[in-house]
Amino acid sequence: MSERHGTWPALDHDELAPTIGYVNRITQVAGKYTLSAPFQAGWGNIVLDVTPRGLRTPTLRGSDVTFSVHHRLLDGDVVIEADTGTRTVSLAERSVASFYRAFCDTAAELGIDRPRTTLICEIEGSARTFQDDHTEHTWNPRAARRMWEAWNLVSRGLEAWQAPFLGNHPRVGVMWGGFDLSATRHRAQPTRPRSDLPPFQQNGELNAYVSVGFAFGSAGSPSSGLYAYIWPQPDGLESRSWGVAGAAWHPDAGLVRLPWDELGRTADPQEAIVAFGDAVYDAAVALAGWPSDLVGPRVDGWYMSRTPAEAVARPPHR
Repeated sequence: MSERHGTWPALDHDELAPTIGYVNRITQVAGKYTLSAPFQAGWGNIVLDVTPRGLRTPTLRGSDVTFSVHHRLLDGDVVIEADTGTRTVSLAERSVASFYRAFCDTAAELGIDRPRTTLICEIEGSARTFQDDHTEHTWNPRAARRMWEAWNLVSRGLEAWQAPFLGNHPRVGVMWGGFDLSATRHRAQPTRPRSDLPPFQQNGELNAYVSVGFAFGSAGSPSSGLYAYIWPQPDGLESRSWGVAGAAWHPDAGLVRLPWDELGRTADPQEAIVAFGDAVYDAAVALAGWPSDLVGPRVDGWYMSRTPAEAVARPPHR
């Protein structure tokens, strides 16, 4: 629930869509810098962290400048923080093209080069480049806060689900292209990517993985909510149970979905997110041969006496 108001935040597509579209585009500007980092499985190192104020890039270590970019959605601005200084760019009352110009001019003051590409990716019907997108946007603080609230709530659940996994898993974060919040578990099992995908998505399918995440609704599918899938997709998913009332397999999309409103009706949404993720991983174990021993016990780290290491070090008295 919303920690401040004690209510489940409503995600009305018509209200949120303009702000989602704008933020998706402007986060891609800074997101392009992450592509200069060494490739990690599934592009896991390019995700944006959900912070107390918005979305932040990982630390970007250039040849001359080390910096990060913080999209402070609750403040309506973008902060570029570098070893050479700090600058701020406003998000209010501007187009993607004007934001791009302002961002690049401001970054240059800190010794940061322009992004190596300006293509807008993974947004259907979008202009081709940042410079081509002249649609004027009015900043909506209420919509921006609702977006952050949703990401913040789901991040807590996904981080709890991900914590006991012993295999390779990038941090939970927002993929700035497709704009979904994801938690992914990788397995060292080479796979054949689908040939009909663009090259960057084929690179994301080089090994098997399980992904659980959250996405806002779109024009064709306006309902926000959790999603999950297993790559490569095994047979038998249509007969599985998904741990939470309202979660269901959608064969046309190749996704398990849990609508946002259904998640909000559960007794404990955080526990429901964990249960949803566990059900998806159980399906991967049962149908796709994933190892069950890659998941350790789920323990609250504060209580050291309950952790596995402490239990081994100090066995119970007989």
